Amino acid sequence: MASPDDTPPMIDLPSPNQGPRADGVAPSILLLHYTGMPSAAAALERLCDPVAKVSSHYVVDEDGTLYRLVEEDRRAHHAGVSFWAGATDINSASIGVEIVNPGHEHGYRAFPDAQIATVTALARGVLARWHIPPQRVLAHSDVAPDRKQDPGELFPWDRLAAAGVGQWVEPEAITPGLAFKRGDEGQPVAALQAMLAHYGYGLPLTGVFDQRTETVVTAFQRHFRPARVDGVADRSTLVTLKRLSDALPAVATGGAMRA
Repeated sequence: MASPDDTPPMIDLPSPNQGPRADGVAPSILLLHYTGMPSAAAALERLCDPVAKVSSHYVVDEDGTLYRLVEEDRRAHHAGVSFWAGATDINSASIGVEIVNPGHEHGYRAFPDAQIATVTALARGVLARWHIPPQRVLAHSDVAPDRKQDPGELFPWDRLAAAGVGQWVEPEAITPGLAFKRGDEGQPVAALQAMLAHYGYGLPLTGVFDQRTETVVTAFQRHFRPARVDGVADRSTLVTLKRLSDALPAVATGGAMRA
């Protein structure tokens, strides 16, 4: 693991959109986003605009340039309405990194090597400073699956994990067979919902594969089974989820949302 001094050089660009963390909470989540705007300049302008009321701790440009907008011990406004493992004030519980990419609405594309190198170095430093465990390196889409897709299925989570950032298992191969989808119900669907909630996703345990379940399965696939993102819980999705869930320490179990 990197030492706290391994954070790459950065440009300070303070954002006014910040405040104290609630009740002195220390960061326990590293939350990764994409900017979803046509350019880095547009994203930085918005993240520093007091009218927009949004910010992040860091922005990483496509060429690897790193900007610091909010100090890590402060609360940035990047997560919005969100949930993870029983927590709802994700802004207070997290450090947010915006990764420059136009996103699904403006020409989603692969993340350049120089950018991923900076994200990896930055993340290693954050994890070391705040003792954040691998399973709490998350996507914006993980904590807000009904609103967000970022950083999306092109983000190389496997490369970050190989460098010590985040939890990853090799996804189970996609094969034909039994799958659960919208409209299905019963004990197997309840078991799927329970595993997703155990991992940390906000999902009521209803036993019905409804729109919310499909949305959460889609978010899980974007992060952990990106070869096919369709919201259908096929064998590949289920096996990959079970491997990840089984690897969680007991203290990391999530909390289901109430129906």
